[in-house]
Amino acid sequence: MHELGRLEDLPPDYVDELRKLNLVPLWPSLRAVLPPGKPRPNTKPTFWSYQALRPLLMRAGELTPMQKAERRVLVLANPGHGLDNMKASAAMYLGMQLLLPGEWAPSHRHTPNAVRMIVEGEGAYTTVDGEKCPMSRGDLILTPSGLWHEHGHDGTEPVVWLDVLDLPLVYYMETSYAIEGKRQDVKPERGDVAYARGGIVPTPVFTRADKPYPMLRYPWVEARAALLALGTDRPGQDCVQVSYVNPETGGYAENILGFYALMLRPGQTLRLPARSPASVFHVIEGGAAAEIDGQHFNLAEADTCCAPGYTPVTLRNTSADQPSFVFIADETPLHKKLGVFETRE
Repeated sequence: MHELGRLEDLPPDYVDELRKLNLVPLWPSLRAVLPPGKPRPNTKPTFWSYQALRPLLMRAGELTPMQKAERRVLVLANPGHGLDNMKASAAMYLGMQLLLPGEWAPSHRHTPNAVRMIVEGEGAYTTVDGEKCPMSRGDLILTPSGLWHEHGHDGTEPVVWLDVLDLPLVYYMETSYAIEGKRQDVKPERGDVAYARGGIVPTPVFTRADKPYPMLRYPWVEARAALLALGTDRPGQDCVQVSYVNPETGGYAENILGFYALMLRPGQTLRLPARSPASVFHVIEGGAAAEIDGQHFNLAEADTCCAPGYTPVTLRNTSADQPSFVFIADETPLHKKLGVFETRE
């Protein structure tokens, strides 16, 4: 591939004239925006230790009352994007959020989609669009774009969860904003009860309420049981993984990011192919060693790491006699909608 002209090759007076008219020449930057062969992602393989960040999160609870924080979160930022940009990848934001006993995080709604993966503690809940969703470790709770949501805590111990949002994408498009609201009235319906069995959905005799997100809480007890059953039913299948989906449509649980749960059999090593979307891995139970682009991370329970797109990932269960369970978030729905999704072996 031949070398293109550089900006410094152009006469300074010519460059000045271009800039006065808000013009820039393409060719000096063409290789940067259209690199040959594959992208050059800014996302770097990055690891966040829960054991290391937890004391800092608890100290945040001492330093900053809820009325001064609204959402008490430590952002898991990828250094490849710059820590102040609050990105785990180009389209994903991660944050560890703390709610203390008796606290209430006020109701609001915003344009970015969000999910909560519960890390530790009992007694807290999220109310989404009037549906009260209890929080237990490993549960996945959706707060889709535009839906009112708030967090409360009736228990006795701190509750922590991992936030995953498509905030970087929505912010990049200049469509990110939030609206504050008042405490919600709780409705009797619960999607995690109505849609508790796979392959079986409620059948209305008359009309069904038009709810684009009929299921907001995905209990870990059900996802874990599904993984164990799948592993037993298909002993020769290497990748024992389930997807969090909309039970009415079978599509992704949310429309921009994808969410999955993976079980690694005792001692198993699993090589995932290089795909275009970036991925986040968070250990719910057990431990896993991850190799990403030549870097090695040892993940204990509640640890998190991310991998850039177009990069193969190898996961190994560090236990020889117990399964390991990993929550995964990625950008697959977005890539498929844009027509740029691809897998490379």
